[in-house]
Amino acid sequence: MQVALLTVGDEILAGDTHNTNATWLAGQLTDRGATVARVLVVPDDRDLIAQKVREFAERFDAVIVTGGLGGTPDDVTMAAIAQAFDCSLAPDDRALADVEATAEAVREEFPDIDLDHEAEASIPDGSRPLLNGPGLAPGCVIENVSVLPGIPTEMKAMFEDVAESFGGDVESRTVHTPTPEADLVADLEAAGDSSTSLSGVILIPQCVAIGSNSPARIPGNSTRRPGGSKPASR
Repeated sequence: MQVALLTVGDEILAGDTHNTNATWLAGQLTDRGATVARVLVVPDDRDLIAQKVREFAERFDAVIVTGGLGGTPDDVTMAAIAQAFDCSLAPDDRALADVEATAEAVREEFPDIDLDHEAEASIPDGSRPLLNGPGLAPGCVIENVSVLPGIPTEMKAMFEDVAESFGGDVESRTVHTPTPEADLVADLEAAGDSSTSLSGVILIPQCVAIGSNSPARIPGNSTRRPGGSKPASR
């Protein structure tokens, strides 16, 4: 299963915020046996987000979009998702009830809070809402695209609602060697020739980790990571 990660946010491109969401998601997906094929950061640009969502949704088995959710002017991700799938935004009943309950719970602490509940709870028509337990704005799932918040605590909690959609089987072999990297070129080329599905080689000092969907013919320790469920239908 090949997955693309699309991170939305001017603050990341400006270097003000580290893209820890993509790093964390890549680790979670890899542990489940999925392959992260793309990681891309885009600005808060509705047309560009929509373009990349369409492109990635057609090219990969699944797409995870993070960031740009909420009711402020720069939160354009939901509108971009709707544009990508040629549908409208509309308040979702479950999401609206959750937003209203959250707003009421914090009203004593923030008595002057002024929220457009329906705007906060709007998701693309026909999508499935993902409620935001630690936060406010919901995410959603539409076809093979999952949309999650940019705040890490909220993103991680919401990912648990879709985690079972991602999986696969990955086999890796690790070879420990004191040989300098430059002297391994011929061996690595031979390893690549021995398995048509060899997907990647990671070089670490005194260690070579070779990842593939079928075993490469190199002696070493072999570890198999069973994946989760099959890819969600598009």
